[in-house]
Amino acid sequence: MNSSQPGTSISASEVTNIEPLGFWILVDDKEYFVPFDDYPVFKNASIKQIFQMQRLSQTQLHWPDLDADIEIEALEQPEHYPLAFK
Repeated sequence: MNSSQPGTSISASEVTNIEPLGFWILVDDKEYFVPFDDYPVFKNASIKQIFQMQRLSQTQLHWPDLDADIEIEALEQPEHYPLAFK
């Protein structure tokens, strides 16, 4: 008997906590902090909007109600992804 389901495996990703300075997300057993100062689109978002995170691919997170995206690489190495054009 085979109990596995056909299809593509989806890696775990979820918002785990929201606090006054930002929120935490868990992606593939790694936790990242998303500070509101660096990502102001989330600063005035509702809790529901923040928790409605979707994983579009292995590298990209998306919040449909906010029309916001974050590349996981930007969370891992923020120094390589300046948030302001110079």
